This record gives sequence, structure tokens and C-alpha cells, in this order.
Amino acid sequence: MRILIVEDNQDILENIYEYFEPLGYTLDSALNGLNGLSLAIENSYDVIILDIMLPRLDGLQLCQRLRQELMLNTPIIMLTAKDTIEDKVKGLRHGADDYLIKPFSLIELEARLQALSRRGSNAYSKPPLTLGTLEFDPQTLALTRESTPLQLKPIGYKILAILMKDSPKVFTRKELEYKLWGDSPPDSDALRTHIHTMRQVIDKPFSTQMIKTVQGIGYCMVSTNE
Repeated sequence: MRILIVEDNQDILENIYEYFEPLGYTLDSALNGLNGLSLAIENSYDVIILDIMLPRLDGLQLCQRLRQELMLNTPIIMLTAKDTIEDKVKGLRHGADDYLIKPFSLIELEARLQALSRRGSNAYSKPPLTLGTLEFDPQTLALTRESTPLQLKPIGYKILAILMKDSPKVFTRKELEYKLWGDSPPDSDALRTHIHTMRQVIDKPFSTQMIKTVQGIGYCMVSTNE
């Protein structure tokens, strides 16, 4: 199981690593919300452990962006000292699947993570997307064009889902960058590089282009029939 931990308390991070790594879990961590967002975009995780009181981007905002903007269906457990009913309800309404109060038992945390992983967060499942001969299942990441299996990097799948879902809408560069990285995009060429990589997979082997650049504006996807 691959787990992302977004937590700014070093002692808690160390305890989680000391417990889970010897059991064979793969862990990544971030000390603030924006770095957590970047890791969630760049990689695929089975479960995300998310603190609420985080610097730069708090856990509630991060959770909401992962659900609504990136359409991420990874199960999320909030791990926090905020223990009122109102706090729990707010966390769940922002997209969390579970809520564990600090201080907590590592054995209980592991059991909850395993349960969430099995459940697969069906509440956030997204239907398959189809655009002409291109078919993409955000749940399984199965991607085909003209029945040919294709494979993208994790961030490529996220860009693809955004463009396919609202095709043929033209997304400005700033819109896409915000959906992917918020107010802190990696650099000015990052989006262009990812789009180029996607074209090598989705367009280059085929006779027509589906990923279009609208000069001076941004990008869109069109059906192979258009």
C-alpha cells in the first residue's frame, strides 16, 4: 500500500514511519498543504492521511481541491486534534472518508487505512469518459484510443480527465495550472512539458490530433470526428 501523509508535526511523522515502514508500506510525506497537493498530483496513492491545521494550504481546502478540481477518488482520512462534532462534519463534507482524533493508536490507524483501501472510496467514483475513439476510466486509469492501450504519467491522467470531461471547452493556461498546482505552479514551462508528453502518447501514433493548442489562450480536446 502506498500512503501519502500530509502532516507538519515531525514527531507524528516519525512515529508513523517507524510503525508502517517495517510492515512493508510505502510512505511519502509533506509538511504543508501545497507540497501535499503537488505530491498527490504527481503520484498515485492508495490512501491519504491528512492533517487539518497545515501551513500554506489547510487540510480542508486541500481535501476539497483534491475532490472537486482534480476529481481524485483516493480515500482520505483526516488525522487531527480538532475533535468537536462540527469539526468532524466539516471534514467529511469537504471530502474526507474517515476522521481520527489525535492522540491516536497506530494499530487503529492501520486498521482504518486497510478498510479505506478495501472500500476504494466508491462514494467518489467517476464514470468512464469517452471522446470519439478515446476512452478513459478515471477509476482504473485504463486508457485506449482506437482500442489501443495507452499509458500516461500520473499528472497526465489528471490533465486528461479535466480536458475530456468538459470537451471541447478551451482551458486557459492559468485555469489548468490552478487546477493542478493552485497558486504555486512548478515553473512557466511545466504545463507545456506535460501537454507535449501527453501528445506523444495520445496523438503522435494516430492520424488525427485530439489535443489542440488554441494560440494565445490555452488547450482543449476534441473528438476524432471533429
